[in-house]
Amino acid sequence: MKVYNKTIPEIKLKAKNGSIRKVKFTKSEDCYKYFLEIFDEESLEVYEQVMVVFLNNANETVGWYKASQGGITGTVLVVRLVLKAAIDCYATSMIICHNHPSGRLVPSEKDDNITQKLKRASDLIDIKLLDHLIITTYGFYSYQDEGKLSP
Repeated sequence: MKVYNKTIPEIKLKAKNGSIRKVKFTKSEDCYKYFLEIFDEESLEVYEQVMVVFLNNANETVGWYKASQGGITGTVLVVRLVLKAAIDCYATSMIICHNHPSGRLVPSEKDDNITQKLKRASDLIDIKLLDHLIITTYGFYSYQDEGKLSP
């Protein structure tokens, strides 16, 4: 083993005090309303963002994470960072959400691909992806409601 003269940092979980209330989700409409509180209303129709809410075993929220912010037509989601955040807050499940500034509530092929990639990765570490919502100021699309979260 090679030993270096440098030290390495201790990694610690750090959470900020929040202003978003703790809730228990029972349906996708509840999730939509909750995510509207997290997203900045003024930017909802300007640039695409991805938010994730983490839940405990009782489907109660334990934290949320702004996973990505992009441009007018897209953003990049890094699955490893989402899973790190989920592990850090001891989540047993999560719900991912992104907005479509265009107002279209139809998932793109890229949306479908990243949803399945995140689902496969989270299944490997026993964190369940409960839903992926696409939201606009006028409504939402739920992968779970549409049967698009494969087992």
